[in-house]
Amino acid sequence: MRVKQFRSNPNASIYFYHKGLFKYVGVMLVGKMEVLTDQEIKNAMWKRGDTIFYKKGITDPDYCILKFTATSGRYYCDLKTESFDI
Repeated sequence: MRVKQFRSNPNASIYFYHKGLFKYVGVMLVGKMEVLTDQEIKNAMWKRGDTIFYKKGITDPDYCILKFTATSGRYYCDLKTESFDI
């Protein structure tokens, strides 16, 4: 489902956060997601246990690599935010 979405619209964001007892810190990265299907790249990324998700192995037509490239972001900490470019 996501691969189909990224192929039609590569815009994407990724959010990381850490919630401590007294402090919440987060960063959102915004950029583009590429769907990579080159067999050489797939071979390099493949791990032995991946057959749990891809029953046909490394040549499973559903197996691909998602490559995210960030262009900007937003940082949050102590009720303050800051935007930045990459």
